[in-house]
Amino acid sequence: MQLGPRACVRVSPINPRLHKMAIARLAAFGVLCWSICLIPSTLGVILRTTDKIVWANEFEPIELTCLIESISTNNPRIEWKKIKNGVPSYVYFQNRIAGDLEHRAQLREPANILILNTSRSDTAEYRCEVAAIDDQRDFDEILISLAVRVKPVVPRCSVPVAVTVGTSSELRCLENEGFPASQYRWFHNNEELPQDPKSSPKFMNSSYTINPDTGGLKFRRVRKDDAGEYFCQAKNDAGHAQCSPQTMEVYDVDIVGIFLKSFAAFVAFIFLTMGVCHAHKHGCFSSREHAENNYKMPAHNDGVDYGDADEVNNTQPAKALFTLFCVFWFIKS
Repeated sequence: MQLGPRACVRVSPINPRLHKMAIARLAAFGVLCWSICLIPSTLGVILRTTDKIVWANEFEPIELTCLIESISTNNPRIEWKKIKNGVPSYVYFQNRIAGDLEHRAQLREPANILILNTSRSDTAEYRCEVAAIDDQRDFDEILISLAVRVKPVVPRCSVPVAVTVGTSSELRCLENEGFPASQYRWFHNNEELPQDPKSSPKFMNSSYTINPDTGGLKFRRVRKDDAGEYFCQAKNDAGHAQCSPQTMEVYDVDIVGIFLKSFAAFVAFIFLTMGVCHAHKHGCFSSREHAENNYKMPAHNDGVDYGDADEVNNTQPAKALFTLFCVFWFIKS
């Protein structure tokens, strides 16, 4: 038996390009299906802000941003709360400004709050809350910290009127209103004193130190060149203020002059003492009655004791010594 010719089937090879396109379409379809299934579970209100820490100058406007990135509810409930010392209070409630910001702020779309005139009491944390009842995620909030900078007031300066060369001295400067806390600078004859005197050839021999936090300017040993006008400046990020210039004079120690004055007073005291003793010896401090020949007052028979005349005369040397002491004190001073 003779077999007929064998039947052959020709299979076309797979096109790699078409294969890749099919895989890509299948993957895209899968991603689309996954996204459609995921949307209902993630749709909700989402908030964000441009700055979570905000600085503002006192008496200037500042805006706290509360941006709604996604929401499906048409009229969400928006509230702002101020939190100070851990205690919350409403500043925007039931579609109106309330509390500390009443008549000083306004709400700007979508949920920003604009403070028109900030004050130092506005320093606190503020919380923006948005409730959306038609969203899967129906509530979100965001916390913003506000710090209000306060310009320093004119500081109280204390400058000694006069000091002696070689002694120590301290100049003081203080103000308590500025926020953040002020830093202090000192000026001598309208020229700022460097924090480190060794950094400047002009003040290299000075012995002062400056504390920029407390405002103290201390001289360990005052020089003659330290005399002049001084004023202090308090400064922070909001501005600066300074006190009026005050003059400090520096005097030399006149050792020779002090010695000569003391020596002259001592010599004057010796001569005055000798003069008083000589005068007393010659009876200049005795009364005329006592100088006569032992004259005694006649006795009285009326029973009254009239005292001894010698007791009166004995007070004369004491008066003379008191006068001498007063003269010596006058010469010494």
